[in-house]
Amino acid sequence: MAKLNNIDMFYFDTKTQGATIVCLHGMYGRAETWAEFIEHYGKQYRIIAPDQRGHGLSSKPISKYTVEEMAEDIIELLDFLKIDSVILVGHSMGGGIAGYLAAVYPKYVKALAILDKSAAGPDKRNMLPLNQISAVDPLTKDWPLPFQSLNEAMKFIKEASSSSLEYQYFMNSLVETVEGYKMMFSSQAMAAYSTYYQSWFQLLPSIKCLVLLIIAKGNNAVSNEEFVKMQSLIPNCIAYEMSDEDHNIHLAKKEEFYKYFDEFLERRCLL
Repeated sequence: MAKLNNIDMFYFDTKTQGATIVCLHGMYGRAETWAEFIEHYGKQYRIIAPDQRGHGLSSKPISKYTVEEMAEDIIELLDFLKIDSVILVGHSMGGGIAGYLAAVYPKYVKALAILDKSAAGPDKRNMLPLNQISAVDPLTKDWPLPFQSLNEAMKFIKEASSSSLEYQYFMNSLVETVEGYKMMFSSQAMAAYSTYYQSWFQLLPSIKCLVLLIIAKGNNAVSNEEFVKMQSLIPNCIAYEMSDEDHNIHLAKKEEFYKYFDEFLERRCLL
């Protein structure tokens, strides 16, 4: 656990000798969603995977959960660990935070991978004060939390999930408490992140390091138009579309994903 200025941040660290890869999970996730990635690359690279604020075992303060706020947490974590620069990988929400980091804190990022995350969003940030927005996550607001048994939780989450990977993704954030089975993410955090999120296309030309973009095939997360626009704005970009439509692209077709990611790592070494 890293005690940062504003939060306590849980993180997993392989402490392997070699270049450092930092993995940022998506909304509702936690470090554990990178377990298979860590198993695959953890002997060659030092891999650090934090629970971002509002998720997992990290602090869940009442705040706006802006990309700026969450990126600053990662910078503080790297400073805490005395790490100068990393290969940064972000999935979904984590991809947006990773993109912001690479644009605004370039000295910390040697190379960047953005997994199934669009830069699209509202042109202007919602200016409502925090106390005037909903503190309830729209996706899980009707979930009967806390679940009274593990079987109830498994049954409900399975029915609410669109794929087995999504089911496992949510199950990774389920925890047993004295009140019952709860989710390890903050409902307020999810609501605030969604409310204050905004487009970041304007940041893409500022990202000078090598960037890997991978999207799921036909998934709603990134439209073809947005994918092409992102590629056109990033100076040094390689891009792939997966053959599978699952949003969890690092888990759905692992060998295909590893092939693309290996090519990215090899190309980074040639720069």
